[in-house]
Amino acid sequence: MFSLYGLLDKAIKKGRLTVVDAKGVTREFGGQEPGPEAAIRFTSSSAALKILLNPELNAAEAYMDGHLVVDRGSIHDLIQVFYANKRHFDLSPSQIFWRGLSRKVRRFQQNNVLSRSRANVKAHYDIGEDLYRLFLDRDMQYSCAYFPDGPETIEDAQTLKKRHIAAKLCLKDGQRVLDIGCGWGGMALYLAHVADVEVVGVTLSERQLAVARRRAEILGVSDRVRFELIDYREVTEKFDRVVSVGMLEHVGAPHLGAYFLNVRDRLGPEGLALIHSISTKSPPGVTGPFLRKYIFPGGYSPALSETVAAIEPTGLWLLDCEIWRCHYGYTLAQWRERFLANRDKAVEIMDERFCRMWELYLSIAECVFLQGSSNVFQLQIARERDTAPISRNYIEAEECRIAERETEFLDRVVASAQQALDE
Repeated sequence: MFSLYGLLDKAIKKGRLTVVDAKGVTREFGGQEPGPEAAIRFTSSSAALKILLNPELNAAEAYMDGHLVVDRGSIHDLIQVFYANKRHFDLSPSQIFWRGLSRKVRRFQQNNVLSRSRANVKAHYDIGEDLYRLFLDRDMQYSCAYFPDGPETIEDAQTLKKRHIAAKLCLKDGQRVLDIGCGWGGMALYLAHVADVEVVGVTLSERQLAVARRRAEILGVSDRVRFELIDYREVTEKFDRVVSVGMLEHVGAPHLGAYFLNVRDRLGPEGLALIHSISTKSPPGVTGPFLRKYIFPGGYSPALSETVAAIEPTGLWLLDCEIWRCHYGYTLAQWRERFLANRDKAVEIMDERFCRMWELYLSIAECVFLQGSSNVFQLQIARERDTAPISRNYIEAEECRIAERETEFLDRVVASAQQALDE
């Protein structure tokens, strides 16, 4: 009879997993090749069967509910064992079944109409800034940082990300910029200090909106940095530049075409947009059941192929495509370490079950980028082919110019986030 232990015996080749069932029987799996190791124990006799039936979701819920306990190593070690052997787990009958079912209903799962988008945002982003402050940088950047040299701190890497994006936007004084999915306002405020530009940031998170607006007031730039509680589909103004960082993942595959048509229609004749999003080297797929149910309802990281296919009918030029391979993995590793260092505070803010869920989220996401197929792309698109220089040489030069300007404003802009959150 097919069992979870049969699956583990076939799947685990790299590393080692020790399992103690609810009756105290110990089993060892793997060991053929070196790799990560962990030891777990089931406190419920039904846990193994439930995990067999739907491994990804039910294993996560078993850990969250205390039916799966990590006795040696950490939950991150266990996740690493899984990802080291993921291709074997993916061939299990239950995984094939659930993946196939998800593909059939993915248009429904990702059908982020306006009312559903608002609910999805509240489910993740409005759970309270106190939690996010435990692991994000001081500017509250909740997206992939940039690690061109590898060992940067999260604070420095997030600044490098903003600088890189600002350089690729080719900003000129007097322009108007739309920030789609502006978060706590860090990117919009940074751009407004890099150049004498007017920025409009839009979000569906009421809590993020309040912080962003207060930051603009603290910095004295409310006259040219405006934040609005509206969906990107409700924006009707024209802009010279559009920037969107970590928001495309909330659009949904059925709405990609409409999204890029909207970006096109927001751009003026010489307009340029920079779209930064999680993606994958794999063909279009589905969001895992744990992340879809507990972390990002309605979320989906589009494949590059379906993203470009959505851009082509708009008539926009794809001027540049940059792939960031390990950067988000490095970002998540620092987020996870900072979260664990503040875990007691997180339990006080939320509860133990939530913290187990959040540990899973950060660990799975880290492994997806460092051991799986996920990456990040930055697409530079425009109405005209010559809106940006025809080679990338200008990016480094512009970054150097911006870096010199940062000494005038960076500390104040970053500090405004903490001041607004403290009030």
